[in-house]
Amino acid sequence: MYVFQYAADLSRYTSMAPHTSVGFVPTMGALHAGHLALIRRAVAAGDLATASIFVNPTQFNDPEDLRKYPRTPEADVSILAKAGCHAVLMPSVEEVYPAGGQSYEFSFGHLETVMEGAFRPGHFKGVAQVVARLLDMVRPQRLYMGQKDFQQTAIVAEMLRQLNSSTQLIVAETVRETDGLAMSSRNVRLSPEFRAAAPVIYQCLLDAKRLYPEMDAAAITARAMQKMESAGLRPEYFEIVDGRTLLPVGNPRQADFVVACTAAWAGDVRLIDNVVLRAAG
Repeated sequence: MYVFQYAADLSRYTSMAPHTSVGFVPTMGALHAGHLALIRRAVAAGDLATASIFVNPTQFNDPEDLRKYPRTPEADVSILAKAGCHAVLMPSVEEVYPAGGQSYEFSFGHLETVMEGAFRPGHFKGVAQVVARLLDMVRPQRLYMGQKDFQQTAIVAEMLRQLNSSTQLIVAETVRETDGLAMSSRNVRLSPEFRAAAPVIYQCLLDAKRLYPEMDAAAITARAMQKMESAGLRPEYFEIVDGRTLLPVGNPRQADFVVACTAAWAGDVRLIDNVVLRAAG
């Protein structure tokens, strides 16, 4: 596997590779099995499997969260190589955001103001900026992302539409620990007490899948919030939404694609997760 700091060097490498397509997995490092599943999916598709490791400062609305974000570059490079990744880009902030470089203006409407957007203002503008820049740098045919960040994938899909991009977005199923906790780079920061409590998030999502549509969304939400609080977590939201618009769905007949999304604090670690209640037809 090759490691590059500069996009120009990566571009020279990809132009000489025998592969007909480039698959790209953007990451902020502290990699786990979910990231590696995306790499393996790119390899299985016959792509030149590439990844980036870049902790993007523009998507953190809390400077302390940015400071605490885990950074394990040497371990990340090692496990990427073992997963079959062909090349990884590890750029500096100046390489991603050069003075006088390309900037983008996107309008996401309510997609960026509901759920995560309500609690993390400006977060998705930062996500869109960095993904757009990384796509400029890598020029992939396929972009692989995980379902755990469901709202993020909706933002990126809309960003690709606004850019009239030919890059195909592939959203892969969330990879979980044996007790159901969604794999996340933030999990390493959980105390033993909160690591034991955190699987209640997935349990609440499975309850929602079981109860919906027999129980209305408001009742499911109240039940989930109470259950997480009883386990010692501090839930921020539990929403049942249209999987395309991200707007709340109360009546199950209102949408053919329904997703339950949630965020909760486990001590000082914020965790997100989601489960599809009704798959798109």
